[in-house]
Amino acid sequence: MHETKYSRYSMVDLVELREIRVFLALADELHFGRTAEQLGLTQSRVSQSLRGLEHKLGVQLFHRTSRRVSLTAAGESFREDIGAAYGELTDALHRARSTIRDVSGIVRLGAHNAATIEARLLAVIDAFEAANPACTVKVVELSFGDRVDPLKHGEIDLLVTHLPVDDAELVVGPIVDREERLLALAHDHLLADRAAVSLEDIADYDVGWADLLLPQISEAFVPSHSPSGRPIRRARLGIRDIGELLVTIARGKVVHPTVTSFASRYAHPRVRYVPITDLPPSETALVWRRRGNSAALRELIHVARAAL
Repeated sequence: MHETKYSRYSMVDLVELREIRVFLALADELHFGRTAEQLGLTQSRVSQSLRGLEHKLGVQLFHRTSRRVSLTAAGESFREDIGAAYGELTDALHRARSTIRDVSGIVRLGAHNAATIEARLLAVIDAFEAANPACTVKVVELSFGDRVDPLKHGEIDLLVTHLPVDDAELVVGPIVDREERLLALAHDHLLADRAAVSLEDIADYDVGWADLLLPQISEAFVPSHSPSGRPIRRARLGIRDIGELLVTIARGKVVHPTVTSFASRYAHPRVRYVPITDLPPSETALVWRRRGNSAALRELIHVARAAL
């Protein structure tokens, strides 16, 4: 067989772009946890990638102890050599992607409380439209209840929603935001003057909820039982609209576990918002269909993954 300059390879030729990316991020952070968070990876995946790179290069790039991470002399030298080259290579790949793929069309992004879409997601939309002038992202306000059906039925292309979403037809993408949990209640409610409340406090009252909300999201917002095992009562009042819910809260009929974005948008003179101490932050993520997505949507997902 005729041999070309590309037909022979060594371990160095097996180095992957993602391994270089992990190396450069760790060289900047000098911390496995922060590097993993920056890249959207687990710490074990960062360690695995680094070990693979060191094995292929045949050198140790970092000194690692339980308390400190630092570059070796070889690591410092490799960083100087590879940093600019990596930037030029990724720029070339992005240029090739833009040249080869003529992306156009409208991407419909569904959101509940669209006016409170997090700033980082708005920045993603701006960056996507700037890079793809023939594309537009249209934000669609969804109803108060089940917001997954419009996505599954093709009425929207992409969804930003609170987690969890557990559906085999859907893909849960990058986290957009994490929000503090609050309890909405009437201004003269017995808990209104508290600095904070717990699930045990909430269990003393009826909780207002949307009848159409996904059970998995409802359970995440407030569990069915308090830590001591007391049932937390969800009042079924036929509430299908935020306005109806807000009036019911203001009249003292129910309390409502929610998040900071709800409080910022739905201020009411007769409603107070009090922090809930024993619930973790609520996570919001992008979700899309597993199949049948347009080139424009795939490009937006690519931009979102890189940014978020």
